[in-house]
Amino acid sequence: MAVTAATEPAQRAQRPQPWTARQASDDRSWVLRLNAAQVQGMREALAHAKAVNKPLLEMEQADFPLNDAARDVLRQAIDTTQGRWGMCLLKGFPVDEWTEQEARLAYWGMSLHMGVARTQNRASEIMNDVRNEGGEYKVKGGRGYNTNAGLDFHQDSCDVVGLLCRRTAKAGGTSKVISSIALYDEVQRRRPDLIPVLKGTFFHSYQGTQDPSQPPYYRCPIFGSHPEYFAARTNRKNTVAAQRDFPELPRLGPQQIAALDLLDELMPSELLCYTMELEQGDMQLLNNYVTLHSRTPFEDHDEPDRKRHLFRLWLAVPGSQPLPDDWKEYYGDVRAGSVRGGVRGSAITQAFLDYEKRQAAALNMLFEPWRPQVRQEDMARILANYANAVAVA
Repeated sequence: MAVTAATEPAQRAQRPQPWTARQASDDRSWVLRLNAAQVQGMREALAHAKAVNKPLLEMEQADFPLNDAARDVLRQAIDTTQGRWGMCLLKGFPVDEWTEQEARLAYWGMSLHMGVARTQNRASEIMNDVRNEGGEYKVKGGRGYNTNAGLDFHQDSCDVVGLLCRRTAKAGGTSKVISSIALYDEVQRRRPDLIPVLKGTFFHSYQGTQDPSQPPYYRCPIFGSHPEYFAARTNRKNTVAAQRDFPELPRLGPQQIAALDLLDELMPSELLCYTMELEQGDMQLLNNYVTLHSRTPFEDHDEPDRKRHLFRLWLAVPGSQPLPDDWKEYYGDVRAGSVRGGVRGSAITQAFLDYEKRQAAALNMLFEPWRPQVRQEDMARILANYANAVAVA
């Protein structure tokens, strides 16, 4: 349909909108529940995938053949993340019937109908186990998914992050989500002078997850500057890590620190912060450009197979929005509906390269082979220019 002056407001209304914690609690239209036909579709597709017995990266949609009902609800869930709330909670997956490996296979099979998985860590893994494996969070190279720590508000490096809850904690591990559009609006209300600061240059650490050709840090504003589509990206832990670990980087200025302090004050506030307990069989899907998330610390059960365990996927999805041009350094591609995001790591395989090209074609997504947007030698020149500009000033 051609875009006209009459259709533009309607299209804008279908995009993500700001919301408060109270609104998310009162309007549960972002929560979906599987019905019997959809659950049966998952069971039958899993049985087929087990019989086919392919490596994950060699699987295609036909290897996890969902019935119409199951396929449609996954599509509806992804579409919900691109609409008013920027998130979806899909409940009722029969994980209690599945072994750990069956749940992993089922989740991967579902992903073939939702998006293109992105690599998530220095080992270039496509699916992470979110559970306490003794990792540390706020240390050099620290990540949160393998600890039991409470996490700072952040977003993951993809269009949509999906968590499938296999086991819950003995206590804690509460999920927290905010609308980053509402966060922007609150900054605008309280400190409009800080909006340009948050749209300016910030350096962030890759925490060791970059490709060997890339520098160990990258530039990305906190608030995007696209003329039509909102996007936000913040993770203060990684911004602080860049300052701590790389003395060659420009130091944060007083206004930048004030802006980050204000975000830290606003994000956990009762106004913005919506909390949800992920239950066994829940799939949480978050649009990373319009939501930020965190979690509380958790205590595990003693028995190994009762310990808190979620599977995490980072997905590029067909209906994604365009991103600001200056986000290309990190995301690789800023076009709507493109395969982008993830952290490259140092163990990309040919099997993954074949998978992402094949999966992009299956979902009719824009795809260009990955290349570093900024190499180490490029960053050296960029920093030299920064130093020269400071010296002249």
